[in-house]
Amino acid sequence: MVITDLLGVARMTAITLNERGQIGHWDDTAAELFGAGAPQAVGRPLTTLLRLPREHRGAFEPETFGHVWCGACTLPRVDTGEPAEVGWWVYPIGGEHGISVLALATDLRGLRRDGIGITIGDLLLAPPDGPAGPGTAPRSATMRLLRVEPALTTPSTDEPDSVTGPFADRLAALLPALAPAAFERITARVLGLGRPAVSLGLTIRLPIVPPAGPAPAVPAPRPAAAPPRRPRPRRNTPAALEPLAYLGEAGRQIGSSLDHLQAARTLAEVLVPRLADFAAVELLEGVVTDSAPPAAEVDETTLMRRVAVAHNDEPGRWDDAVPEGEALLLPPGTPFVQAMRTGRPVHIRRVDPARAARLAAAFGGRDLRPLFTGRALLVVPLIARGRVLGTFKLLRKPDRPWFDESDLAMVDEIARHAALCIDNGRLYRHEVKVAEELQRSMLPDDPPDVAGARVRYRYRPAGQAAQVGGDWFDAIPLPGSRLGLVVGDVMGHGLTSAAIMGQMRTAVRTLAAEDMWPGRLLRRLDWLARRLGEDHLATCLYAVYDPVERRCTFANAGHVPPVLVSADGESRVLPVPSGVPVGVGGKPFETVEVKVEDGSQLVLCTDGLLERRDRDIEQGLEQLRERLAGASHDLDGTCDDLLAALAARTPADDIAIVAVGCDGIPRDDVATWELEPEPDTVPWIRGQVAARLAGWGLDALVDTARLLVSELVTNAVVHGAGSLGVRLIKGRTLLCEVHDNGPDLPHLRYAEDTDESGRGLQLVSHISARWGAHRTETGKIVWFEQRLPR
Repeated sequence: MVITDLLGVARMTAITLNERGQIGHWDDTAAELFGAGAPQAVGRPLTTLLRLPREHRGAFEPETFGHVWCGACTLPRVDTGEPAEVGWWVYPIGGEHGISVLALATDLRGLRRDGIGITIGDLLLAPPDGPAGPGTAPRSATMRLLRVEPALTTPSTDEPDSVTGPFADRLAALLPALAPAAFERITARVLGLGRPAVSLGLTIRLPIVPPAGPAPAVPAPRPAAAPPRRPRPRRNTPAALEPLAYLGEAGRQIGSSLDHLQAARTLAEVLVPRLADFAAVELLEGVVTDSAPPAAEVDETTLMRRVAVAHNDEPGRWDDAVPEGEALLLPPGTPFVQAMRTGRPVHIRRVDPARAARLAAAFGGRDLRPLFTGRALLVVPLIARGRVLGTFKLLRKPDRPWFDESDLAMVDEIARHAALCIDNGRLYRHEVKVAEELQRSMLPDDPPDVAGARVRYRYRPAGQAAQVGGDWFDAIPLPGSRLGLVVGDVMGHGLTSAAIMGQMRTAVRTLAAEDMWPGRLLRRLDWLARRLGEDHLATCLYAVYDPVERRCTFANAGHVPPVLVSADGESRVLPVPSGVPVGVGGKPFETVEVKVEDGSQLVLCTDGLLERRDRDIEQGLEQLRERLAGASHDLDGTCDDLLAALAARTPADDIAIVAVGCDGIPRDDVATWELEPEPDTVPWIRGQVAARLAGWGLDALVDTARLLVSELVTNAVVHGAGSLGVRLIKGRTLLCEVHDNGPDLPHLRYAEDTDESGRGLQLVSHISARWGAHRTETGKIVWFEQRLPR
């Protein structure tokens, strides 16, 4: 049954959000419901003020939400952290008078407690709680409420003003002061999308009224005939189908949420009043917090927590006696521990006063004897996959019979289904947590501090818990003061995608250390992905920025292209070939080179920043380019501006941004020499290096640098081939490179006391801060670094 016109029946609040999702209107009812006053709320995004479930956050983001939505969720109050059960009706308004989203909310727990009137036409079936009117029975005697769910009435075009007028007046009382024309458009928008209502699951005792007309005629007796046949049993009669319908509906409601605590609360609600007058669900603390797997054994030291209570007594009757959220340690002799230890329900047909006192003592100093005395008690364990999750207990009032075989069979079926739903919700939450931790651990920490470039990151995970994805990004210092840049996106979401992302990131870092040409690196990554599995598909953009040569080389595997902003503020999307995703195989990856002037900015991102419900990637890329035009040199400001302007606060996909300030290394801080591969070259280059270091004011490094340069140049003359050259770069460190055309890389070995050679690289390894060697397109480079004096 649906109750229309909830405005004016229940106490509601209206919250307005602007185009950035920030709260514009927050009244006293909202402060009372959520525990935060207007000074604390106004101007803040609703999703940062309230700890909404992740699956509901998108409803309050005007960037991503375009349809009316209603639903219920449980969230902690801002001030006390106590759970509040809130019903929502959220309407997209479209920016009218600064209102992009209008959210109506009410306290569903209070609505169930305080009650509402139930009518069919003009007939009052159940009055609100309170004194019953003349001729009406008290509500508790006529109606039992199973559930309250937010709903929307069907819009009607022929409703009279007597209906729409009062609704508009009630809505006006909730909204801030608006111009009449603006208010009329907002009211029309809400009426067109559907008035707030609630869907009630309830049972009602209808009065039996004798017919008003003449008594019906009694049919004449039939003439005698042959003996009647024995009637065949009728199948699928309404009485036979009712338990099956109840079990099906109960299972649907319990399994409607991936939140294990919500499933437990729904379990208690569906049991009352159909099977019991009181129901309480108590789970192991490790199950509630997901801090440990379900227990294999339970004893008096096992901590439990009461997560749900439902009953059909007067509102608030047991709130203080058995509060939700209470932690419990149950003595071993109680039927609650017995049910969990044996895995079988414990049924006490009538709880006598002595047993009621013993049961009440298990719950501390509160007097719970009225709850147990004279009632039928059924304690049922919740067991899933062979592990105990907790129990739920059912109580029937003395005027109801104890649980019969049919009741026990239904309770057993509901318990098995609920236990699986609770455990599935726990496993889902655990998987999401593991995926988030895995993803977070594999993303880079602070950007590297390299010469000639500034790097900044921004990362925003997907708003939906199930959408934990495989976006990754990195900035990798390379030999020659160069910088490797990568952004990628593993196809799919969840734990598997996060794990594949970690493999891809590790592979790129390993291949980048080999100083491969970008196209060759992607070919190797593609080969590796296909070796790892068929599902290892990802887009990837890899770039190498050289601050000495002032150029950037790119290779692309199906990723969105980068945007380059020149020093004078002109932005353009770089024409990088799109390529195919890594893991497809059979296609080449082309490498392109772009000149980059000092003072430019390079921005790489994933498609989560660009693609939204209201725009495709191409449109998003163009908006990105326009936003970057004239961007300041403050990279942090650039990243924050892009997130604020282009990204949804609760994105449907991960967002990664890498912004690079291409400053370049001053030409005066670089020295190069081309040498003849002759022995006389060694003393000459020693003198050249000493003179240049003295010119840079690095006299403290002269002796060590001369020694190490002579060792590397000597190795190149003796073991190398072709041309020979030396390059010095003064950046964050002093870098010295010696290159030749020989294909063989030198390797460190330990020389014996009698060996006449083989100690040069040992000396370089021992004295320098770092050293290494890598191949180039024409040969190899051997290099070392020295720390600059402070």
